[in-house]
Amino acid sequence: MFTPTAAARDPARIHPGALYRQVGVESQLKMASPHALVTMLFDGFMEALAMARGAMRDGRHDVKGEAIGRAVRIVEEGLRGGLDMQSGGSLARDLADLYSYLGLRLMQAQLRNDERLLEECQRLVQPLREAWASIAEHPAARIPR
Repeated sequence: MFTPTAAARDPARIHPGALYRQVGVESQLKMASPHALVTMLFDGFMEALAMARGAMRDGRHDVKGEAIGRAVRIVEEGLRGGLDMQSGGSLARDLADLYSYLGLRLMQAQLRNDERLLEECQRLVQPLREAWASIAEHPAARIPR
């Protein structure tokens, strides 16, 4: 359903600016706290939705598919993958349910080419993103590595 990026199909098509951005993101990942990593996931999700919406409007189905695929991976591998179902209690279960719903709505948005479904996903995640940002880490609270 989701196709690989143009770069994955043809590495020669990688834009030089994209390479610099990738290196920057990789550097941030290496130095980021667990809190900052989740923040980056939320931001990446929102960026992917914005890219998918623009691609829908422009009729660029390949870009739309890449962006929605990225959003799905962020939800499934990043956000859901980071849940601690053993000790997270009802909060972890509720988030897992939300992430399942987001995955479903993203697939429907892809299949139906429906921008409203992407907007719904954004409305559901925005309060989580804001709440997470409001509990910004204090240096004394950092988890030792």
